[in-house]
Amino acid sequence: MIEIKNLSKTYSLSDGSVEALKNVSLTIPDGDIYGIIGMSGAGKSTLVRCINMLERPTCGQVIIDGQDLTVMSEKELRALRQSITMIFQGFNLLMQKNCLKNVCFPLELAGVKKAEATKKAMELLELVGLQDKAQAYPAQLSGGQQQRVAIARALATNPKVLLCDEATSALDPKTTNSILELIRSINQKLGITVIIITHQMSVVESTCRHVAILEEGEVVEQGEVSQVFSHPKSNAARRLVFPEGNPESLLCVIPGARLIRVVFNGADATGKPLIARMATEAGIEANIAYASTRSIEGKAYGSMLLSVEDKNDNLDRAIRYLTQNSDVTAQEVSQC
Repeated sequence: MIEIKNLSKTYSLSDGSVEALKNVSLTIPDGDIYGIIGMSGAGKSTLVRCINMLERPTCGQVIIDGQDLTVMSEKELRALRQSITMIFQGFNLLMQKNCLKNVCFPLELAGVKKAEATKKAMELLELVGLQDKAQAYPAQLSGGQQQRVAIARALATNPKVLLCDEATSALDPKTTNSILELIRSINQKLGITVIIITHQMSVVESTCRHVAILEEGEVVEQGEVSQVFSHPKSNAARRLVFPEGNPESLLCVIPGARLIRVVFNGADATGKPLIARMATEAGIEANIAYASTRSIEGKAYGSMLLSVEDKNDNLDRAIRYLTQNSDVTAQEVSQC
């Protein structure tokens, strides 16, 4: 388990100081995929660098499996960082080394014998789908392939925690989806705790189980992705969930209707649309007042705002029908 307690980081500048983090507290369970999201300047990258002590916090604690990293020496931290590895937006591969040697590099630093390191590196390249690129150099690879090599390298020392700092920001949407699918697969197969730093809500929607939203160095909202996404409470969360503007503000009065917010977090999108099925199977007609959804590999992510006629028990029946699917949440939204 990762516990971040009352963490603050202040940078001293020639013309004053900047508070990058302000009293941040988070608990990240073992084996979770945890998203930390916010706009540029929110403090996300500072936070992730404090988690592995590449940045020393001004005050507060980072406790991993009962060990307080803030009181460790540099020597102790170097040993610990073998179990807390990191991938970056820019890949950070060694351009003069081929893929195999890039993955072998942390093993060599750890004193692993060459034959054993090579065997381990080939297994990891196979895990990320690049066993045929072992002798290729980074410049010969696409961005997505380079990130796969970086992931293989990060896994070389059998880490317990994988930190992803804007790891898909430089990639196109299709490649981003494939990298996120790889991260989900690694999390499931190896049980590694994954922390994803991003400014993209779509990354959190499709991949993370829990999320913390940062704004100006503070955690303004946190919880399960489905809950935060279905009912954002803070202004920062609402801006992320509804980048086009909060749709509810446009729907203050719909006479004779009640509103339901529906959130899709991986629901099957290959069959007949859910709202159409509800009309034919349950006899509940709904108008789609707002929708922001996307399909990723046959799964639906995003949200809708539905208007149902306020009669009989339409609202309760609609919510029961919609939430039969475990990947769909629905709840009433009060009109203003």
